[in-house]
Amino acid sequence: MKRIEIFRTNVFDKATARMLVRNLKRVFPRSKINFDLEDCDRILRIESRQPIDIRRVHFSLKLKGYRADILN
Repeated sequence: MKRIEIFRTNVFDKATARMLVRNLKRVFPRSKINFDLEDCDRILRIESRQPIDIRRVHFSLKLKGYRADILN
């Protein structure tokens, strides 16, 4: 079963998004991770067959100076 988590972020540029995706892929290998910077909420989407630890997502972005808030 696929799990999908969607986050609102404060990431504004593609280079930062690429760097954050690389970092998140280390934490969540074999997951599909992408940003939609065109959306007003600058969406981060993570799709995985494994459980997605929301706290690890928050922490990973916070370490780099960014925010990720879960969207319901």
